[in-house]
Amino acid sequence: MPTIFSRIINGEIPSYKIAEDENFYAFLDINPLKKGHTLVVPKKETDYIFDLDDDTLAEMIIFAKKVADKIKKAMDCKRVAVIVLGLEVPHAHIHLIPIDRESDIDFRKKLKLSPEEFEAIQIKITT
Repeated sequence: MPTIFSRIINGEIPSYKIAEDENFYAFLDINPLKKGHTLVVPKKETDYIFDLDDDTLAEMIIFAKKVADKIKKAMDCKRVAVIVLGLEVPHAHIHLIPIDRESDIDFRKKLKLSPEEFEAIQIKITT
């Protein structure tokens, strides 16, 4: 059974796409910690990030760096945090979260955004 991320990549579930290439897909997290919180996933479904072959993992980091650069410029933050947890969805993924301080990272405090807010963030990052 495909993961929710595979279903997003395949267009079965809508998403707020930030970037895509032949191997990776980046989209806004629907339960963000901060506005601009983005997930980067490989299109090939792999449960654990360190089960990716070395070349794919390296390419994923480079893809994530390009996305993080866009987020940093658009969201006016000090840094873009890079977090790999990977327990909620059995599909390797990287969280990119715009932050100004370490305390901005608290997975117990998630934002509730409207579709219009997500669309505005998507446009801000991608244009």
